[in-house]
Amino acid sequence: MSLRERINQIVPYYAWLPLFVTVFWNMLVYFGSRPFTSHLYHYDVSLPIDARIPLIPWTVFIYFTCYLFWIVNYVLAVRVSKKACYRFICAEILGKTICLLFFVFFPTTAVRPMPIGTTFWDNMLKNLYIMDAADNLFPSIHCFVSWMCVVGIRKSTIPNWYKVVSVLCSLMVFVSVLTTKQHVFVDVIGGVLLAEGCYFFVEKSGIWQGFGIFMRRCGRRLKLPV
Repeated sequence: MSLRERINQIVPYYAWLPLFVTVFWNMLVYFGSRPFTSHLYHYDVSLPIDARIPLIPWTVFIYFTCYLFWIVNYVLAVRVSKKACYRFICAEILGKTICLLFFVFFPTTAVRPMPIGTTFWDNMLKNLYIMDAADNLFPSIHCFVSWMCVVGIRKSTIPNWYKVVSVLCSLMVFVSVLTTKQHVFVDVIGGVLLAEGCYFFVEKSGIWQGFGIFMRRCGRRLKLPV
């Protein structure tokens, strides 16, 4: 069996280009918006509940390792069928586009208390703060992507026990973005509502079909299997 065939067993050929576009668009939205918003006023949308949520440095572990959860569930979501793949990725890209609009036209920020400890997790959290500025917060991409991991497999034939695990993993991510003070409560709610709203709109409107046609045409031009 060739390497291409082995990869196709894990990620179906029709999902190669949509997944690549998803990663590319995510990077462009998150990092590409900053040059346009750095000079703008950033709003603080924190609520009284956010002041009651403690800083828990070790939850930075969840914040970082959730990327593995995303990879697994995104692959599971696109493996369901070609139709499910285009519907899922179309909703994902629509959601990230809406995030971009918020980042540019309603930039937000939050006050993050710097950890004063010297433990491993304190230092990891300090490094996170250095790497990731307190902007591009609403809606939370971390929460949007995590809930898309739930939405994408919700109606599939994947065992129910794993669907429950996915919900629990998403909830853990929600907790981690709050307890690392990377986001505030409104950011979490915004991410979840955005995932549900985009998937519902894409499914009911049928725009995923046009997206699928576009992806297949691009794939043929790039001489990729479609």
